[in-house]
Amino acid sequence: MIDSTDEKQKLQIIDSRILPVLPLKETLVFPYLVVPLMIQDTDQARLVDDALMRGSRIGLFLQKDPTQKNPRPEDLYHIGCSGSILKMLRFPDGTVRFLIQGLTRIRIRRFTGSSNLMMAEVEEIKETVHDTVKTEALQRIILERIKSLTEMAPYLSDEFHVSAINQDTPSKLADYIASNLNIPMAQKQQLLAEADVYKRMSKLYAAILKEIEVLELSHKIQAQAASELGKSQRDYILREQMKAIKKELGDGDETSELEEFELRIKEAEMPEYAEQAARKELDRLSHMNPSSAEYTVARTYLDILVTLPWNKSTNDKLDLRRAKKVLDEDHFDLDKVKDRILEHLAVRKLKADIKGPILCFVGPPGVGKTSLGKSIARAMGREFARVSLGGMRDEAEIRGHRRTYIGAMPGRIIQSIKRCGSNNPVIMLDEVDKLGSDFRGDPSSALLEVLDPEQNDSFSDHYLEISFDLSKVMFITTANWLEPIPPVLRDRMETIRLPGYTDLEKLAIAKRHLIPKQLDNHGLTVKNLALADSAIKAIIDSYTREAGLRNLEREIASVARKAARKVATGGGRKKIKVTGKDIPKLLGPERFSREVLSRQGLVGVVPGLAYTSVGGELLFIEATSMPGKAKLTLTGQLGDVMKESALAALSFIRSNCHELKIDPKVFEDHEIHIHVPAGATPKDGPSAGITIVVALASLLTGRPVKSFMAMTGEITLRGTILPIGGLKEKLLAAYRAGIKSVLLPEDNRKDAQELPPEIKKGIKLKFFSELFPAVKYALSKKIPTDSGKYNERSNKGKKSFREKKS
Repeated sequence: MIDSTDEKQKLQIIDSRILPVLPLKETLVFPYLVVPLMIQDTDQARLVDDALMRGSRIGLFLQKDPTQKNPRPEDLYHIGCSGSILKMLRFPDGTVRFLIQGLTRIRIRRFTGSSNLMMAEVEEIKETVHDTVKTEALQRIILERIKSLTEMAPYLSDEFHVSAINQDTPSKLADYIASNLNIPMAQKQQLLAEADVYKRMSKLYAAILKEIEVLELSHKIQAQAASELGKSQRDYILREQMKAIKKELGDGDETSELEEFELRIKEAEMPEYAEQAARKELDRLSHMNPSSAEYTVARTYLDILVTLPWNKSTNDKLDLRRAKKVLDEDHFDLDKVKDRILEHLAVRKLKADIKGPILCFVGPPGVGKTSLGKSIARAMGREFARVSLGGMRDEAEIRGHRRTYIGAMPGRIIQSIKRCGSNNPVIMLDEVDKLGSDFRGDPSSALLEVLDPEQNDSFSDHYLEISFDLSKVMFITTANWLEPIPPVLRDRMETIRLPGYTDLEKLAIAKRHLIPKQLDNHGLTVKNLALADSAIKAIIDSYTREAGLRNLEREIASVARKAARKVATGGGRKKIKVTGKDIPKLLGPERFSREVLSRQGLVGVVPGLAYTSVGGELLFIEATSMPGKAKLTLTGQLGDVMKESALAALSFIRSNCHELKIDPKVFEDHEIHIHVPAGATPKDGPSAGITIVVALASLLTGRPVKSFMAMTGEITLRGTILPIGGLKEKLLAAYRAGIKSVLLPEDNRKDAQELPPEIKKGIKLKFFSELFPAVKYALSKKIPTDSGKYNERSNKGKKSFREKKS
């Protein structure tokens, strides 16, 4: 590809050859100049390496767009420079650095080849040189201007002028200055493309004059800025003198900002150490220029110091009957929490200087943990503040930023106390189990001091740099899950579990709280809409499956919206009554069905119970076998603990196969597969041990599990059933799923005393300490005709487990 015809006539072609093309981004190579280059592209590195080994030249052409990663032929300027590689270095990160010397100006005639590396047929361009007095005069003028530019430009060294004088031809002088001048790359490309030496020097002279003008203007602006800074200092001195003159004349009676701070320090009733810090900062403030940035920082710090409620407390309302009434009005049930608050108020009534308790409410979402904090504050007559810890990763969010940082502020704890205006509020630290940590620190470690009654009377915030007493604050933390909380932090808190609600409790809460709230939110009254108990039960059973109440409230809101629409369009003059039969019309088809009903009487399928951060869940364990080598396959995204439980269960079955009437040969020529459905959900924990044992026993004996039965419990290799946690949550899940009987560890019998009456009445609880009687009880006596191939009942020589025991 060739430039215009006129230009072609001006330039004399010396040689034509094919050269590899190396695109340049932010650097331009001129003839006779040595330039260091760096490349990271592997293909280009190979090109450079090959050229160095062969001693061949390469073509150097500037990209039109330096941001383009893989330039095409049309993305390059077509006039460049041929170069010879002098030296090359490879670095471990894959980059290649090399020195290249420009040789001659070349122009691309056409691109050749189709590989990743561009090749081009180039022609060498001959310069047009005019050895005239005019050229010599222009050369001298340029050298004079270069001397001035060197003195003004910080990027040009003193040696630059000397090197320019030593250039032996006008062409080399122009190229040398153009290469070092701070001008745009497009302008440098124009100088490289100009073959006429006199025209090139003329364009270069114009660029030098422009650069000198820019530098002169820059120096002028800097001088003006320095003058303005001197003026500001002069104004400050005059202002101080003006204050002294006004004071002598008696005109300074108005309260200044400093005097206002002096008054606020006296009224703040600070501890002695805090008052000393405030007065020290006030003294610094009085010597500062109000227009300086440091003045604003010091003023903000002083304002926070005098605003904090160092000695301001709200009076606790210690009427226990009133407090119980308030708690009962806001929340249904939750007797444990209410009793704990009333006990604290009772002790507070007898001993006024008791430290605030630090409670941790643990339970699934939607059971009322956060709203309970507001209710506690209202019952005690205290201010309430909520701090969300979910996703917090910066320790400074708790302890504050040091004042050396721009925009520094106190931590969230001190800010909450400042906002409440009292030193004994109820502060709720929400979602403490979702704290994170990174290079900025660990917020959970910062909470160790906040939540320790023995230390928090002298809590040190990085911004304040003095201690603040948090011992009067009542801290309440909430969590869905205890395990993510560090043990040292968990040890500092009194844990109170809030399990999920039963259907009867949800019904009562919906009638007492949720329905009146949604009627008010949608502009309705009891005269417009009435939900029958059957409608609420239908929503609970068929449209929600949760431990809390959030989805139930959403569905009630959906019914209220439809009723509001009917009333707004004039079709609801009469009272709208919604019964259980109307719910499918309003909310659509049932979203949840009782899966346990469709999975009864299946060999190798056993319902288990799991405890998650959102409450209890029903979990099916499926076992099957097939001919093959002795192998155990586990699927369903199981954790390490659950996999070990499965291995222990199989070992127990194999070691006791004769007692369970199972043919030992089945383990040699059959492959066993255990699967836990809902494979997208991770599962772990030891409490599925008994469920896996019963599933394997059911598979290998051909006897299904009794209908509507579930189980949970950890096992040992010797057949002992160990206790589990989350009993109430698991039994609530079983109750919601329609389970009629549950097998539990004997050691959990004591925990069953705290279960709601409807669970005790609706579910038959069977407790076992050993596996054999539990397995025997769980399996039905009926053997399907097609599932008994592993049973040893036909072997008369084998004694059953019962016979051996006797």
